[in-house]
Amino acid sequence: MSSTTTRIVRPSAPRGGGESSGEVLRDIPLPPYVTVEDAQFAVRAVVVHAPRRWSGGTVCRNDASPHPCRLHRWGARVLALRGLRAAEIAALIERGDPAAVVPHRPGA
Repeated sequence: MSSTTTRIVRPSAPRGGGESSGEVLRDIPLPPYVTVEDAQFAVRAVVVHAPRRWSGGTVCRNDASPHPCRLHRWGARVLALRGLRAAEIAALIERGDPAAVVPHRPGA
């Protein structure tokens, strides 16, 4: 006779976690210095992950997570490091062009 053992494996964390379950993900780390390429990725992040009014409040237009989502926060922080003011970042978002050129700030 042979004996067999049956194991039930359960995941250690509930599936579908993330921001909707109340678990807040850490912010995406900033680059050590902001290059032109980082700035272009940041413009895309803030434009694509812009706020959208919804019945439950303001959500990310791209993935419906609570706004500001991780990528929007990262993009705004990178653009601020690049020397853009909050009004300039808001103007980029309002334009809605993810390929918009970031204004060059000497010394930023």
